[in-house]
Amino acid sequence: MGESITEGTIINWLISEGDAFEEGDIILEVATDKVDNEVPAPAAGTLVKTMFQAKDVVPVGEVMAILEVSEEVKSSNKKNVTKSDNEEPQKKKKEVKRPKPVQAASASTSFSTSNSNTFFSPLIIKIAKEQHISFEELARIPATGNEGRLRKSDVFQYIDEGRPYKFAQPVAEKDPTAYRIPQLNFDKGKGKVIEMDRMRQMIADHMVYSKHTSPHVTAYVEADMTNMVNWRNANKVAFQEKHGERLTFTPLFVEAVAKAVKDFPNINASVDGNNIIVKEDINIGMATALPSGNLIVPVVKNADTKNLKEIASNVNELAGKARENKLSGDDIKGSTFTISNVGTFGSVMGTPIINQPEVAILALGIIKKRPEVITTEKGDEIAIRSMMYLSLSFDHRVVDGFLGGSFVKRVADYFEQFDTNRTI
Repeated sequence: MGESITEGTIINWLISEGDAFEEGDIILEVATDKVDNEVPAPAAGTLVKTMFQAKDVVPVGEVMAILEVSEEVKSSNKKNVTKSDNEEPQKKKKEVKRPKPVQAASASTSFSTSNSNTFFSPLIIKIAKEQHISFEELARIPATGNEGRLRKSDVFQYIDEGRPYKFAQPVAEKDPTAYRIPQLNFDKGKGKVIEMDRMRQMIADHMVYSKHTSPHVTAYVEADMTNMVNWRNANKVAFQEKHGERLTFTPLFVEAVAKAVKDFPNINASVDGNNIIVKEDINIGMATALPSGNLIVPVVKNADTKNLKEIASNVNELAGKARENKLSGDDIKGSTFTISNVGTFGSVMGTPIINQPEVAILALGIIKKRPEVITTEKGDEIAIRSMMYLSLSFDHRVVDGFLGGSFVKRVADYFEQFDTNRTI
């Protein structure tokens, strides 16, 4: 599913226990991050047993189901091995053990307490919810995993022992200066109740995590887009005829942003504790709305190394996949800086939330014609110009006002200084 994936959620089993299937038939659907993946059958056979149910979170390396290969496949395999070669796998078959689950979790589902056990995987959290075990109680369970991590076996052993710490009181005193969310009972009103789907829940968790993690500051500039607008309008038909690609404003935005990132590499970073990781690759994420209304961020990889035709091809391909819900895990992985074209929806400007673990995100407003005062050879004149607001939200832990303001101003400069004599 991808090298950075540590777990997946089973969406639905398409084959039931006891059902037969052919090679290539879809057995189940698995969700990783925001992408749904179909898992095909490796060979014809029968589904003997499922180890997990729909909506279960499964760590990478865990066995999800046991399949019985059909006799035809077995016979075909026997023809290609000698008798002595065939006996050895049969002996080993009985020794196969289920691989141990990888102990990992996304940052959005981790939980900290004042005790030593400060990290709980989604699997542990799921078990705790089913058994009505609080996070404070989880933190008291002796952990045997790597680096003091709590394992599934630790939790079940604790339950078998009768949950001895169930009513234990915390020893540590509460910090009187710490901020606590007031428990207020609001009247939420009456109306149609719509349950959040899985992706909306993930987006909500990601946005709340970002706001709690990064102190957001937003800087604004205004750009005269007249040169870019005129060039694009004059060349979009010829561009499509020559390259077979639609020329929207997005490839032009990605190109300019990638150039500005090269000028200010510290904006292309992430935070790891007390360290700042300045990324070598410049991968521009594009916040994109799905047909369902949910948000996803496909990525133009190595945007600084590509020409306009290549960027346009990437943008059009990713946009098409997003519309058809066909984005893969690789399509949304590896973003180092994100842009959000809020002008698509008619917004004049926006205050975007940083796409973690990045340190900045750029919102591009609607391009609108306005009378502006410009300086010409004749002096100051009023002219109709195509204007746009740019707003950069940045993480003030590592990006100060000078860097954030200078970067967004450089992007605006590249927009305004667009070469109208540029060939396609």
